Order: sequence, then C-alpha cells, then structure tokens
Amino acid sequence: MRWENLTVESGGHSRAADAALFGADAVVSRTFDTPEFRGITFHEVRARSIINRVPGASRMPFEWTINPYRGCSHACVYCFARKTHTYLDLDSGLDFDSQIVVKVNAPELLRRQLASPRWHGEHIAMGTNVDCYQRAEGRYRLMPGILSALRDHANPFSILTKGTLILRDLDLLVQASQVTDVGISVSVGFTDPVLWRTVEPGTPAPERRLDVVRTLAEHGIGCGVLMAPVIPFLSDHPAQLRATVRAIAASGATSVTPLVLHLRPGAREWFMAWLTHHHPQLVRRYERLYADGAYAPKWYQRRITRQVHELAQEYGIGPARAGMPRRISPPEPLGPETPEQKMSEPTQLTLI
Repeated sequence: MRWENLTVESGGHSRAADAALFGADAVVSRTFDTPEFRGITFHEVRARSIINRVPGASRMPFEWTINPYRGCSHACVYCFARKTHTYLDLDSGLDFDSQIVVKVNAPELLRRQLASPRWHGEHIAMGTNVDCYQRAEGRYRLMPGILSALRDHANPFSILTKGTLILRDLDLLVQASQVTDVGISVSVGFTDPVLWRTVEPGTPAPERRLDVVRTLAEHGIGCGVLMAPVIPFLSDHPAQLRATVRAIAASGATSVTPLVLHLRPGAREWFMAWLTHHHPQLVRRYERLYADGAYAPKWYQRRITRQVHELAQEYGIGPARAGMPRRISPPEPLGPETPEQKMSEPTQLTLI
C-alpha cells in the first residue's frame, strides 16, 4: 500500500484499508501550507485505545505508556523509533519525519480509560516512542487534555521530551505535581550547534531545551536530563563532554543520565546514510565500533558513563530527587501496533 491516495481530496476510497492498518475507525489526511508544517502530512485517526501496556519481559521502570503521535518532525537521524513507521507501509527515513499520525481523540479516550474500574492508577510514561511535544502538538493541542485528565485523576506520570512547547502547559504540570508524582526529563546529548543543526534538524536548540529545565526548576518541578545520544567521534571528546555536563549543571538539572548512540534497524541505515554524506571519514570507524550489533562495545559505554559521572560530581549535579521516576534508555519496538506500539528491553544505564 502506498500513501499518495491518503488525502482529504481522495474521497476516502482507501479509508477502510487505512483504518485496518492504523487500528482506528477512520483516517483523514491533511497538509497545511504554513512554514512550520510545509512538507508534512498529518494522518488524523481516532484510536481505539490510548494507554499501552509495556511487555512483561521489559525492565522498564513503568508498565504503561501514552503515545498520541507516530512519526516525528524532530527528524533526529538516529531515532530508534524509525522502524515503527515500516509497520504502516511507510519508510523509516523521510516518511518518518514527514508523515505524522495524530490520535485526535487521545484526551477524551484517556479520560474514559482512567475512569474505568479496571484502571488502578499506575504510573504512565510519555515520550517513550516519539516526542509528544513535537511541532504537531502546537496545532493539535492534545497534551493539555491529556495532562488535565491525569491531573483530575491524580494519576502519576512522566514525560521525556526535546520540545520547548512543554512550557505552554506549565500551569497544568504545576497543578498535577500538587496532587500526584510528576517526573520530567529533557533530552540533551550535546551542546555543539553545528552538530545539532545536522543531526537533530527539527528540534529546538540545546540551549533552549536547557532553558526548559531551568524554567521548570524555577516553578518547583525538578527536571532530569537524558544526555542522549553521546555520538562516537562527534560529541564524545572530553572537552565536549565537559561543556555539555557544565551546561546541564548550570540549568539546574536534578540528574544527568548518559546514553551512547545505539543504531537499531531502521535508524542504522538512515544514520549511516547521514554519516556518509556529512562525515565520510568516520564510516569505517563506525562499521568497526558497531560490528557486533546495535550497541557500542561495553568498554566504550563504560568509559563514557565514567567520564560523565566524574563531571557530574565535579559540577555538583546531585542524585535524582526522591519520587522522580528513573529515566533509562528508550525502548526498542517489537513489531506492529495492536493497536499501540509495543516495546522491549532497553540497554542498562547508570543513573546519576
């Protein structure tokens, strides 16, 4: 199945197939002729369920997730979730960046599920697949309804994001934190502006993300930083690690968790194409470093973790505050959604 027919003008002749593919009752596809959304198509679906259960074999520190979007305009070339788009007969490259699935009924569906007697108020994690504060959220505004529902049911939750749009919902986060446990983590792997512009082209600049950490702290919401990814040979020099940890400490982060780049299928091909174009001299080094699979060797991961630990201690970044959910690496997709994306075990990390 191809997606050229998935437009509002198509008359819906392929919507039955689309609905079966998405696990939703209807699909409406839209494009918007505005600079921030140029080249992006939004596929609006009415999902049948919005709270995912993480498989029992997972070592994640939570059992439930919410993902109101699929695909991500952040366009990070290393994103582990790229392969999930292939389950929708979309490619893991440009389609992942520009064909965004929007679960338009997420807030109302969540409120219904939280009110069900079968729901027992377990912790819910968001941002574990794609960013819930990507650019699409500026138009669709799903998160205020989601946060309001979680607040009203005093349901604990956490958010991982690269998006500064989270500050739009600051009042809701403060209100929720007064009635339940709220954990926020911001992802900042490096502070190099040249690297950022090419490897994370759709994201806010690293310094703007650290402003989010600072603003949340000023409003009494502790925020950790997932220092991810540390990119071998491009952001792992001791001086670069020092600059990043120093900036994280200056933002008032409660914790920093380093995560070395991992290249799972889907992401690996896209990242290596990017590397060949921008840094061809590193291709052979990457082939050797990642010869055994998706993860860098243990000795390399331990070296980076040790360096970041030492720098965090030097700059006075303390342990995560009590009650804040522990952040670990993003999960790996298992297969097609039924109806939501399932996830498997992450790599082990040490939390500072």
